[in-house]
Amino acid sequence: MPPTPPRPLLRAPGLDWILMTAVLALVTLGSLLVWSATSHREDLTLGDPTSYLRKQLVNVAIGLVLLVLVMATDHRWVRILAPLVYLCSIAGLALVLTMGVTINGSRSWLQLGGMSIQPSEFAKLAVVIGMGLLVAERAEGRRRTQIGTVEVLGMLAIAGVPASLIMLQPDLGTMLVLSATVFGVLATSGAPRRWLLLLAGGGVTAAVAAVAAGFLKQYQVDRFMAFTNPDLDPRGAGYNVEQARIAVGNGGLFGQGLFHGSQTRSGFVPEQHTDFIFTVAGEELGLIGAGVLIALLAVVIWRALAIAAHTDDPFGRIAAAGIACWFGFQAFQNIGMCLGIMPVTGVPLPFVSYGGSSMFAGMLAIGLLQNIHLRSTASVPTRYVMPVRVLTSR
Repeated sequence: MPPTPPRPLLRAPGLDWILMTAVLALVTLGSLLVWSATSHREDLTLGDPTSYLRKQLVNVAIGLVLLVLVMATDHRWVRILAPLVYLCSIAGLALVLTMGVTINGSRSWLQLGGMSIQPSEFAKLAVVIGMGLLVAERAEGRRRTQIGTVEVLGMLAIAGVPASLIMLQPDLGTMLVLSATVFGVLATSGAPRRWLLLLAGGGVTAAVAAVAAGFLKQYQVDRFMAFTNPDLDPRGAGYNVEQARIAVGNGGLFGQGLFHGSQTRSGFVPEQHTDFIFTVAGEELGLIGAGVLIALLAVVIWRALAIAAHTDDPFGRIAAAGIACWFGFQAFQNIGMCLGIMPVTGVPLPFVSYGGSSMFAGMLAIGLLQNIHLRSTASVPTRYVMPVRVLTSR
């Protein structure tokens, strides 16, 4: 008789290496762009051209440590700690209103020694995991996949507390990202359509009422008016967008070369290492380089959606979908304001802009995605992951 063939090797899912590769490529490209945007700015670097590069690399290193810690944490502990993360973010937002530092018109920062922390960045992740935990707790044991009115109201309450504190700062950019994230989570979690229509209509009504009642700061109103009519105030509220569009247009197809952008070297674009970092990519790397950056962001969003689709855990599904909505809208908002198709609101480009708070929150989110992926009972197809071979006895 012919010999019995050996049993096939068992394959266990590993890390989502496509996701990890895209994130590492983004932080590498972002660090180079931050270096280029600051190396000539003696008012920022105090004569040390590599000052901001080193700071950004420290932010990346701390972020990677946070990623590994969340990824390696037992899934049960992630859910146990979710309420604590949410409460800590609320406490941070409350502290900002009492002892925060005002930067660019918004009281959004806490000064801790030599480091500035922006609690609203962590509030995005806290709201996502808070909503996911609520849905999971109510869905488990009831064999119910869709959410009803009670769950919708609970999710809105979870998002409403930090949203109110963020509006008091006021931080319109973060509020828009948070609103889009909440709407996306409700849509992907199966909320009734009447709720989605009601929320969309209520959001538009609230925005109009806020402008009419004078709730927004004057500079925020001016930015919106400049967005609707860029030629209204080219030397005032419309200056940032005008210079950003010139910088991106200067890049052409292949760019002027890293560290050689004329607009960047001249310092015409304000906040170019943070909110307007995409203009550095457009000018110095051109359409091709900026396209690669957008493609990498799209890969991160795609993998988050794939992880959400391949897990049967309600908490993991909601959290992964929420993270995808968060990254997707924030990237669109940031790149859109650099191109003049979105109003200037001051949100960083995920994993690319300079800053610790945004980097830490983003890396925590990637760690959570990997945690969900590793412990998913319905694993992502092996062609998307690094397989681990386990020999079995014959």
